[in-house]
Amino acid sequence: MKNAAAPDIAIHGIDRMLRNVETGRFERSLAGLTAIGSLITAAEIFFEHDSASFGNKWMYVPVALGPLGAAAGVAGFFSKRMAKTALPFASAVIVANGLQGTYLHARGIAQKPGGFSNLRYNMEMGPPLLAPLLVTLVGGMGLLAAVLRREK
Repeated sequence: MKNAAAPDIAIHGIDRMLRNVETGRFERSLAGLTAIGSLITAAEIFFEHDSASFGNKWMYVPVALGPLGAAAGVAGFFSKRMAKTALPFASAVIVANGLQGTYLHARGIAQKPGGFSNLRYNMEMGPPLLAPLLVTLVGGMGLLAAVLRREK
């Protein structure tokens, strides 16, 4: 891709990525990645929570939010209006649920024998403390896509 101001200079690497953000090309891509990330994350959460027999009713919520995030991401990819309404709403709910999951996982570790004083063992054998933050990152991608400029 050539720069309009200097036709003989090609744009590469980080400069190309910054140009994509400036021109609005990145917004649709990020909405699409949010859709894909929501489905992959929901599937992973399903298998992990299923192995724990869905022992807490809140374990169903992140699994149910996966298709919601995917639908909002796909809608945001195709529609500017959805990218500015449905996508940030769904993404904010996903972020909130990820933060709630981090709290619930920390509480689960604290309830294991020895609690946080036996942190190394309980981190390995208890609920994964940092895993819900991955869902938060997927929601964060959707929020970022919603605030970026859209390609004309």
